[in-house]
Amino acid sequence: MVRGGAWRLIRVVRYRCRRGVLGASARSQCMTSEATADAADGEREPGTPWVGLGVIAREWGRIGCIGFGGPPTHIALLRQLCVQRRGWISASEFEDGIAATNLLPGPASTQLAIFTAWRLRGMPGALVGGVCFIVPGLALILALAALFLAGDPPLWVLGAAAGAGSAVAAVAVQAARALMPASWKRAGDRRAARARWVGYTLAGGAAAALAGPWMVLVLVAAGLVEMGVRTRPAVPGPRGGAAWPVPLALAAPAAGGLGALAWVAFKVGALSYGGGFVIIPLMQADAVDRYHWMSDGQFLNAVALGQITPGPVVQTVAVVGYAAAGLAGGLLAAAMAFAPSFLLVILGGSRFDQLRSSAAVQGFFSGAGPAVIGAIAGSAIPLALVLHGWQFGVLAAAAVWLLGLQRGVVSALLGAGALGIAAALAGWPAT
Repeated sequence: MVRGGAWRLIRVVRYRCRRGVLGASARSQCMTSEATADAADGEREPGTPWVGLGVIAREWGRIGCIGFGGPPTHIALLRQLCVQRRGWISASEFEDGIAATNLLPGPASTQLAIFTAWRLRGMPGALVGGVCFIVPGLALILALAALFLAGDPPLWVLGAAAGAGSAVAAVAVQAARALMPASWKRAGDRRAARARWVGYTLAGGAAAALAGPWMVLVLVAAGLVEMGVRTRPAVPGPRGGAAWPVPLALAAPAAGGLGALAWVAFKVGALSYGGGFVIIPLMQADAVDRYHWMSDGQFLNAVALGQITPGPVVQTVAVVGYAAAGLAGGLLAAAMAFAPSFLLVILGGSRFDQLRSSAAVQGFFSGAGPAVIGAIAGSAIPLALVLHGWQFGVLAAAAVWLLGLQRGVVSALLGAGALGIAAALAGWPAT
């Protein structure tokens, strides 16, 4: 670790380097020494350009403010910043980061934001970049939660919530369809592998529609089966350690309160393989059925808010937290939901290459992946079953907009909200 007078000397040399006081040769040498010193001090890896934490806070915060549209938008903005505009990270390393974070549980685009900041400045960069990326969307969704969950909200607010909530089932199907081509390609050309892919997808869909929180058992089973098939020559049988999500998903505190909220939020962050929608049935079972923090309609509103704000769907849990315990509950739920992502990147970022090259890991996610896609599509069924009357018309319109015309999610939810306002003002029931 660099300490005391030596650290002050390094800072003086850095300043002279950047201001051009030193000659070209000395400047090159001092930048090389700087990279080595930063790496030794745990700030970043050797060979990466020096990026100040203030720059990371500003740029990652900017992406957090304008990142409407979900993971595709987040990834495009991060690529534009880190690869194309600033050249901080090579294109191949950025693509490797995408592949590695897609193998981890949790919101992949958020983990990519944390990883790219970690790559530049180590743990301090990961913490600053991740927090600045998350906070804008979190602040907005908590403000909307305060409006939509108020004790006596205006009629137009009730209508907008009911309308946007009506479209959520169509959004889930659209999210699943977007994931299918890459997953199908990953299955390969062999008929047996494709047959298993179809089986895993159908099993995941049925589990999400019928099994509630037990859905995780099916996702894990699909992963273990595929892992066993792909690693059979080298591995005698599936490893029991891969089943860790099962007790995590099924365990729950007997009583409610902040402890239960923290546990539910942690499960959301630790089990959201392949996208936030996969944990919707699990979160719905806890928030609505077990602890009664919110009604079915309010939960639909929470999912809709998670879609129209910048940031991942996992931020839906902040609305659940707000319904359970106000602002403190919303902040607690968000912190617990994103904690696994920070831990996975900070503690395991240097091992991402090993993760991607592991046959067992690849096999597990080749099976769990299609099951997750099926679960995302299957979650549309319980989400649609809580609708009533005119809301089914809004759902049909949203399905045409998203699946037929292939338009954007944000515009679909805003349009559905407008239809809901019109329905409420016309005297149709909004709750």
